[in-house]
Amino acid sequence: MGRRFTPAATGAQGTEAAVPHGPCAQDVHWAGELRSALGVPFLLLTALFTVDAASGRLDVTRGVLWTGLAGLLFVILLPPRVSVRTGLLITRGLLVTNTVRTDSAVSVRWSDGVAQRMVLRDTEGSRVEIDPAILIRNPAMWHRLDADIRTSIRRGTLLHGATALRQLAQRIDRETARTVFKASGLQ
Repeated sequence: MGRRFTPAATGAQGTEAAVPHGPCAQDVHWAGELRSALGVPFLLLTALFTVDAASGRLDVTRGVLWTGLAGLLFVILLPPRVSVRTGLLITRGLLVTNTVRTDSAVSVRWSDGVAQRMVLRDTEGSRVEIDPAILIRNPAMWHRLDADIRTSIRRGTLLHGATALRQLAQRIDRETARTVFKASGLQ
């Protein structure tokens, strides 16, 4: 008897039942970013409580207001947890998990805006948006994603995005060369 997987619904959230087994590459810097996302609101909350207590204006209403403000700042600063498995790119936020099939990608595009984002779509209609710096900082994630995107190209499903991927690969190569030169003392 073989293992049975149920296909994910279009744009499905939390498709862990359909996750193929295999090596999983994760963002190694996520824990540090989480500590920062916790530390900054805590420092703000401490400063606000201290100022209010020193001025004698701290009461329950202001305490709840400051705590809510610190909680909102944490939600804004919380980084998504990004992982790449064979055939999947998974992002986990505070409330949602988004998954895209990287071995059947349809498009890879750069989103316009203040923060540069890479948007991946698959044949099932799922969409994931990630910061390309995550792939630059994590070579294992880039290697897994690159292999899966090459599978999409071989299958003929990738319709848009060859230029975006080439730009990202060149950027990763530049960063890798810069790191090697710096480590060897040649820079």
